[in-house]
Amino acid sequence: MARWTLALVAITTIVPFAQANYCCAVLSLTSLRSQLLFPGQDAYEAGSASYFDVKEQVLTPSCIVQPKNAKQVALAVKTLTAASLVKPCKFAIRSGGHTPYAGAANIEDGVTLDLKYLSAVEYDAGTKVVNVGPAAQWNDVFDTLEPLGRMTTGGRSSTVGVGGLTLGGGISYFSPEHGFVCDNVVEFEVVLASGHVVRASQTAHSDLFTVLKGGNNNFGIVTRFTFDTFEYDEMWGGLVIYPNSTTSDHFQALVNFANNIDNDPKGAAIVMPVYQSAVGADLILNAYDYAEPVPRPAAYDEFLAVPGNISDTTGIRNMSSLAAELAGATTHSVYFGTLTFANDLRVMMKAHEIYMDVLSNLKAKGTGDWGIYVLYQPLPPAYWRQSVAKGGNVLGSERFGDQVLCLYQPYISWQGAEQDALFQAAGAELIDRIREYAESIGAGNPFLYLNYADKTQDPLASYGTEAVMEMKAATKKYDPFGIYQKLVPGGFKISKV
Repeated sequence: MARWTLALVAITTIVPFAQANYCCAVLSLTSLRSQLLFPGQDAYEAGSASYFDVKEQVLTPSCIVQPKNAKQVALAVKTLTAASLVKPCKFAIRSGGHTPYAGAANIEDGVTLDLKYLSAVEYDAGTKVVNVGPAAQWNDVFDTLEPLGRMTTGGRSSTVGVGGLTLGGGISYFSPEHGFVCDNVVEFEVVLASGHVVRASQTAHSDLFTVLKGGNNNFGIVTRFTFDTFEYDEMWGGLVIYPNSTTSDHFQALVNFANNIDNDPKGAAIVMPVYQSAVGADLILNAYDYAEPVPRPAAYDEFLAVPGNISDTTGIRNMSSLAAELAGATTHSVYFGTLTFANDLRVMMKAHEIYMDVLSNLKAKGTGDWGIYVLYQPLPPAYWRQSVAKGGNVLGSERFGDQVLCLYQPYISWQGAEQDALFQAAGAELIDRIREYAESIGAGNPFLYLNYADKTQDPLASYGTEAVMEMKAATKKYDPFGIYQKLVPGGFKISKV
C-alpha cells in the first residue's frame, strides 16, 4: 500500500490536481491500460452513442474502462478506490445503458466502468440454468434459449440490458406464473467494494442475495447472473392498435383481466394510449402476450371483442420476436416516471383525462419528432407470491397481500435539449396529478417500480421501512466505507433514504 500511495503522489506531480483524468492516469498504471478508451477515439464515441437516452450520450467521461472478466472489474474498483485516497475518483457503472436519465450509467469528468465484454450467455443442460453477463441484452438470452426449448423470465424489450432490469426487480411476460425477474436468479457473482469476488445465493451470503433483488447498484457490481429456466414452446401475442374512442372499453377489459390472472397465469397485457407527432393521431396500443402457443386465448376475449382495430400483429410467435417489437431507438431524449394505484377503473379513466389535458399542451408547444406512451399494466399478487420461497427480495410487495394493483408509466421521447424542461415537466405533472386523484379516493399505493422511476423519485423508500433497514444493514456489512455510495453517483442510493 505504501508503494501504491507513493505512485499516486508521483502522478499528482505530473497531472494537475484539478484535472479529472488523474483517475484515468492511475488506471493506466495497471494491466487495464489496454482497455481504456479516451475522447476522440472511435470506440469511445461509439460507446457513448449506444446509450438509450441522448441525455446519457452527451456526457463525456474522462475515460471509459472495459474490463473483460470479474477479476478485471475487481482491479478497476480497487484501483479507483485506492486512487481516491488522494483525489476522489468517481465512476459510473454501465451494463446495458438503458436507464433514461443523465448520470444513471455514465458520468461527466469521471470514469465509466463499461461492462460491455461481460455479455456471454451460456446454458447449462445439466442444471438447467443459464449464466448471463450483465451487459447482455435480452435478445441475446432469448436467441440462446429458444432453440433449446427453454426460457427464463426476461425483459419485454429486446434491447434492454440484463443487469439493470434484474437489479431493479424486473417484470416479464412470464411473471404471472414465475414472478419478478429478480426472483428467478439463483446466484449472483458480485464484486464487492473491497475488490473481493463473491457468489450470493440462498445458501451463501443470503442477505446479499436478497438485497440485490430490487436494490439497484448499492451493494456491488454483479458480473454474472445465474437464472433458472423452464420448458418453452413458442407463445401467442403481438401488438394491436385501436382508435382513442375505445379507451374506456380497454380499461374495463384490463381491470377484469388483472382480477382474473390467478385463473390463467399464462397471460399478460399492457394498455398504452399513445401519440406520435409523426403520425398525428391519438391511439391505443395494446400488447397481448400469452405464454403458450394458443391462438387468441379466452383470457383476451373482452379485449378482442372491442371493434375497430387498425392493425394487429398477434399470432404464434417467439419471445425474441415479441421483444423485438418493443426495441428502443437511441435517437431521442427520454423521460420515464412511475406510479402504482389500485386496479380501479375510476383511476384509469381520470388518468386518461389528465393525459389528454397534458397532451394538448405538448401538441401546442412540442416541436420536431416526439412521442408519448402511457403504460397501464397489471401488478397482481401472482408476481410476489413465490418471492419468499425463492430467497426473498426487497421490493416489499408481500405487504400488499392479495391486492391487485395497476402499474403506471409515462414514456416520453423527444429531440433537442431545449425541450428537456417541457417534456420532463409533462411527465412529472402526469405522475403528480394522477397520484393526487388516486389518493383522494383511497386507491393510492406507495410502491414505485425502480426500473421506471425518474431520478426525482425515491423507489427504494417505497419498498417500506423493513426493506430499507435490510438494505442499510447490507451496505454497512458489504461496503463499510461507502464506496458504492460515495464514488458511484448513478443509481438510487440507499444512503440517501
